Amino acid sequence: MSEPHPLDNPAWSSLTGPHAHFAERRGNVLRYPVDVSPFVALPLEPDAADWNDIAALAGPGALVPLAGVAVPPPDDWEVVMRLAGVQLVDDGIAAAPDDEAVRLEEKDVPEMLDLVERTKPGPFLPRTIELGVYLGIRRDGALVAMAGERLHPPGWTEISAICTDEAFRGQGLATRLVHAVAAGIRERGETPFLHAAADNTNAIKLYESLGFRLRRSATFLAARVPAEVPNR
Repeated sequence: MSEPHPLDNPAWSSLTGPHAHFAERRGNVLRYPVDVSPFVALPLEPDAADWNDIAALAGPGALVPLAGVAVPPPDDWEVVMRLAGVQLVDDGIAAAPDDEAVRLEEKDVPEMLDLVERTKPGPFLPRTIELGVYLGIRRDGALVAMAGERLHPPGWTEISAICTDEAFRGQGLATRLVHAVAAGIRERGETPFLHAAADNTNAIKLYESLGFRLRRSATFLAARVPAEVPNR
């Protein structure tokens, strides 16, 4: 059988590859530090021991985001969220640097967290900025748009946290930032990819117009660890 594609289980590919220095591990289960990213990585087809390890790693009652897992959690886990998604990959993005885009740094994190709270692009935590390059655009000194790099399977980098303050939408700021982030990824000899909710048809159409193409459908789960975790 052929080896799985790195994007089939991108969190696993990241934490066993370029992001291995972030990995917290128990058995076959890996995760990012909880202030970096909520993602937990399992083998594509985890067995009972793997689910026990993730329960022990996360702790009783913890909410665990899962992506790229081919089988559902055990019956005693509560599935809190199930989201149909899509994965899109670079198929001719007009990647280019942007003179107005500035690299965001640790001192910018409070503003980044505030922008994320207001725009809801997805998880962004106090140390998420450590995952890669984040670029932003400011107006009158205030951060009004940003995008950056998240998962990093070998040869690939995910573009994430794409968001614009409501008062500045419709000006193409997100498009410019996606182009700029993609340019940096390409400079390293890697390929950009991203994820979107399957029902967010406007975003998908935008990404396709930018030069992304659909690679596959994906299901994203959030499941709660049982209150009693087996001792192993």
